Amino acid sequence: MIRKPDPAALSSGEFFARATERLNFEVPAGLTDPAVIPVTGDEGTDRMLSAVAQERPIRPAAVLIGVVAHETPTVLLTQRAAHLNDHAGQISFPGGKIDATDASPLDTALREAEEEIGLSRGFVEPLGYLDLYATGFGFRILPTVARVRPGFSLNVNTGEVDEAFEVPLAFLMDPGNHQRHSKEWRGLMRSYYAMPFADRYIWGATAGILRVLYERIIAS
Repeated sequence: MIRKPDPAALSSGEFFARATERLNFEVPAGLTDPAVIPVTGDEGTDRMLSAVAQERPIRPAAVLIGVVAHETPTVLLTQRAAHLNDHAGQISFPGGKIDATDASPLDTALREAEEEIGLSRGFVEPLGYLDLYATGFGFRILPTVARVRPGFSLNVNTGEVDEAFEVPLAFLMDPGNHQRHSKEWRGLMRSYYAMPFADRYIWGATAGILRVLYERIIAS
């Protein structure tokens, strides 16, 4: 039986070693192919994603899961600006839609992190792509997991982000902190995750992606 690591005792080195073993930079077909629908294992969510793929164009996007290599590692997150039209004030990863000029989803994630919070690429060591994550708004999000070297300074773009902050990786990787909720969508009940931390309410796609990170790196 494979022993799962204790999130509270998880060192930066152990996390990055596990991530390097389990991730790669192969771009999944579902990022741009509406016929390939990511499977979540939640029946309501899977049916929702299937319907959304038939009704609206998919919106390829990429985000950066920046794990800061402190002795006690943290994850770099942002709070979206309150005046934005989409997902105003929500907790998110640095990232956004994939532009035609981006060389790869990795390039998108690095570019967006520079534009949104001023994180220099020189501090970022990409480790690989996490599983593709789809949303009810038609987004297909490909997260890049990366090691971020401490010592960086940030310059937050207040047109997009109100604040950047760090949350302990151990908290986010502890399944005891993964609240599972449900809501109705067209008569279907679907589930979603929330991970409240202090006065931050991490939920929706961000919490869902963090849950995938746990399942891929810690639980496997």
